[in-house]
Amino acid sequence: MASEAKAAESASGLPQLDFSTFGNQIFWLAVALVVLYFILSRIALPRIAAVLAERQGTITNDLAAADDLKARAVEAEEAYKKALAEASAEAQKIIAETKAAIREDLDRANAEADAEIKAKTAEGEKKIADIRAGALDAVRDVAKDVTAELVASMGQKADGRSVTAAVNARMKG
Repeated sequence: MASEAKAAESASGLPQLDFSTFGNQIFWLAVALVVLYFILSRIALPRIAAVLAERQGTITNDLAAADDLKARAVEAEEAYKKALAEASAEAQKIIAETKAAIREDLDRANAEADAEIKAKTAEGEKKIADIRAGALDAVRDVAKDVTAELVASMGQKADGRSVTAAVNARMKG
């Protein structure tokens, strides 16, 4: 019984370690490897290669699109800078034109004001001259009247010609 137990024990051991079945196991291993190779080489690897190629193409296209967009961005930035410089130059030109127009209007207004001031000054001087002339005549008349009254109060009689001649002589200096 002990030997039967050992035989049952060895029969129930690991079958892959049984040397009597090594030839059979090697045959099926070779068949499984050949079938696995054909499945991988004909089905799985082409699909994996296609996915990798598609990914590489997508990456390449994305990089090309990114380069194109970068170039467009650089062009847009240059166009923006150019437009900004042109707008600034145009603004400076408008400012200069406006300043010149304002300066011209101011000069014209100053010239008109100067002319008006000169006219009013001349008019004022004429009025002053008229007032002086009128005042001088009024002083002569008053002087004649006062002289005639003084002479009359002294008891003398003065004629108008002699009073006028005396007042005119005195006023001339």
